Amino acid sequence: MDRAHSKNLKCEATLLNIKLQRGNQTPAAQKMDSSKAIIKNSDMSENMQQKAVDYAKEGMDQYGVEKEVASHVKKAFDRDFGPTWHCIVGRNFGSYVTHETNCFIYFYLKSIAVLLYKSG
Repeated sequence: MDRAHSKNLKCEATLLNIKLQRGNQTPAAQKMDSSKAIIKNSDMSENMQQKAVDYAKEGMDQYGVEKEVASHVKKAFDRDFGPTWHCIVGRNFGSYVTHETNCFIYFYLKSIAVLLYKSG
């Protein structure tokens, strides 16, 4: 039995096919999209969810480049909650991941999907 099993960590496999479709939105709906996160799936505490959204907003404000936003969120979660976190940020991607229990969130922010999970 490996170390993860001896610590009784449960892992889950999650399949996500993420495709953003842009429709005709009113300016008010576009403004709401830019300031509010829409959490699609999570097994994190509310505190961790809020931190994930806050770090993603910070990254988008500071960098604007999806790769840099992902790096910003990943490094912040590694620092705050220990390694090893993985973050994917983008408009169209699919994923199939195994994550530790209570360490997964998938949300939209500013019409961009953010997938954050801990594994390893």
